Amino acid sequence: MNIPKTTLLLALLLLPMISMAAEMGTALKDDNIRAEPYADAKMTGKFTRGDKLEILSKQGAWLKIKTSSNTGWVRLLSVKRGSSTGSGNTKGVLDVASGRAGTGQVVATTGVRGLSEEELKGAKFNEAEVKTLEGYAQSAAQGQQSASSGGLKAIKFASLPEGAAN
Repeated sequence: MNIPKTTLLLALLLLPMISMAAEMGTALKDDNIRAEPYADAKMTGKFTRGDKLEILSKQGAWLKIKTSSNTGWVRLLSVKRGSSTGSGNTKGVLDVASGRAGTGQVVATTGVRGLSEEELKGAKFNEAEVKTLEGYAQSAAQGQQSASSGGLKAIKFASLPEGAAN
């Protein structure tokens, strides 16, 4: 059997989209749907907490979703992923793609660099180190004195009228 290269290429390109189409999610909070995966992109719709969403694809920290009335991009943290309607195999592929496979559903360690997975798993509370850390704290007066000795000058900001939002 001889399959044309263009057909094979098209099938390979569409395979990830077919796999992702089966994943469902639930809105964790009210949020806006955007035309593109950017915070300043045009708003094309909204959804509310608890709405069922179909997850079409993922790009960075954004999910392309489909609601009953709209399709667009939302932040990853606005959606609880799960309830896959596909096979168990598809769910496994989705877990690998989302970083959830083999992690007990833990997805991110934001801001942690230079520590291995074993070090993070083995981390324990150390009261003595917390006390040492607290010992480095300075009062506002000490901070001002330190800034002055370093040649920094204080800047006064106009205060807001009472009751105004910060």
